[in-house]
Amino acid sequence: MVRGLFTAYTGMANEQKRLDIIANNLANAATVGYKEENVVSQSFDSMLTLKIKDASEAFNNRPIGRMTLGVKLGEVYTNYGQGSLRQTSNTYDMALEGKGFFTLRVVDRAGNESLQYTRNGSFTMTRDGYIVDAEGNRLIGLAGEIAVPPEAVNVVIDSTGAIYADGVYIDTVMLTDFEDYSYLIKAGDTMYKALDGAVIIEADARVNQGYTEQSNVNVVSEMVEMITITRAYEANQKAIKSIDQTLDLAANSVGRV
Repeated sequence: MVRGLFTAYTGMANEQKRLDIIANNLANAATVGYKEENVVSQSFDSMLTLKIKDASEAFNNRPIGRMTLGVKLGEVYTNYGQGSLRQTSNTYDMALEGKGFFTLRVVDRAGNESLQYTRNGSFTMTRDGYIVDAEGNRLIGLAGEIAVPPEAVNVVIDSTGAIYADGVYIDTVMLTDFEDYSYLIKAGDTMYKALDGAVIIEADARVNQGYTEQSNVNVVSEMVEMITITRAYEANQKAIKSIDQTLDLAANSVGRV
C-alpha cells in the first residue's frame, strides 16, 4: 500500500519535470536560434520480491517475481533540428542552414575568456566595427575577432561566411561543428559550451545574410503534450487520494467494535 504511494509520487515528480521543460520550450518559442529540449523517463531498477514466512509455503522464503518502485527522470536532451528562416534584411543578421554553430568569444564577470557556440545569428556592429551579439560577445572569424571598417557602406556576407566591405575581403565567419553533440552543454537559452573530449569537425552550414533562424519548437505539439502530462499528473493524484482513503479506513475503521 505504501509502495503505491511512492510509485504515484514518482509519477507526479516525473510529470512535473516534463511540464517544466515544456513550459521553457513554449517561453522560448519566439527566441532566435533556440533548440527545444525533451526528457526521457525510465523505471527504477527492478527488485526481487520474496514470499516470507507464509504458511502456504511451509514458512519457507520463495521468490515470486520482480517489481519496480516507479518511474524516475532519465536524460534531458536537446533537439538540434533545423529551425525555419525569417528574413530581417538587417546587414549583420545571419542564419545557418545545415549543421554547425557560430563561434563567439565570451568574457565573464571575472574577466575569464572562453569560446561558446550558438545558432542565434542576431548580430550588430559596434562603434569600433566589431560584430557582436545582443550580450556584446564578439563573433570569431578565421583570423580572429571580426572587425569591419565603421565607415564601410556596403557589407556583403556570402554563403560561405566570407565578409566583404565595399568590395574588400575582411574575414570569414568561423563555423564550428561537433562529432557528437552529447559533449555540448547549455550556457544560456541559445549558447553552448564544449566539454572536454568534444571533437570538432568541419561545418557544412550555409550562411544566409539578412535572415535569422527561428526556434524549432512546435507550439501545437508542445500544447498537446502539456495536456497529456496534466492528465497523467491528475491520474497519479487520484491514485494517492485513493490509497490515502484506504489507509484511513484500515487505521480507523477496520476492527472497530
